[in-house]
Amino acid sequence: MKRQIASLLVAAFVLLPVAQVSAADLKVGYVNTQRLFRDAPAAAKAAKKLEQEFSKRDQELQSMSKRLQTMQENLEKNALTMSENERRDREREFGDLSRDFQRKQREFREDLNLRQNEEHSSVIEKANRAIQVIAESENFDLILQDVVWVSPKLDITDKVIKMLGEGQQQPAATTKPATGGSNK
Repeated sequence: MKRQIASLLVAAFVLLPVAQVSAADLKVGYVNTQRLFRDAPAAAKAAKKLEQEFSKRDQELQSMSKRLQTMQENLEKNALTMSENERRDREREFGDLSRDFQRKQREFREDLNLRQNEEHSSVIEKANRAIQVIAESENFDLILQDVVWVSPKLDITDKVIKMLGEGQQQPAATTKPATGGSNK
């Protein structure tokens, strides 16, 4: 994806002289995606929503972990004084609970990752609409995301965050951004 973008940029800059557009006439902007996820109100709202959605399951997992730790300590402490059958029963109970814990922990991580990706996509979609509005209203020729280095004077991230914070009614994107949408 990044190679395609780089190739398109090289092609655009090579064709600029042919199109008789000078570099001085080209208006370029940059949006820092990481800052959007960190500072945009929509991102904070999404993080809070996820925390509320997953806090109960997280607490259950923590409780289960403590129970496992207590069981293990009791097994180690009392193994010599237990009968063979009692020790085996407790080891089996510990093993069953441990497997159940690992399964629930794995499901929790998978569900959390899925929801985080959904929420990130939603934030990126809103940001892309805001970027398009800014690009059209301020006559930008090109707006980039996720670059290796950029001059701070090209950074329009604050404008995008402000627009997202204002909750302005943004028109639905009628055309896709040149970046092809989100890549995070």
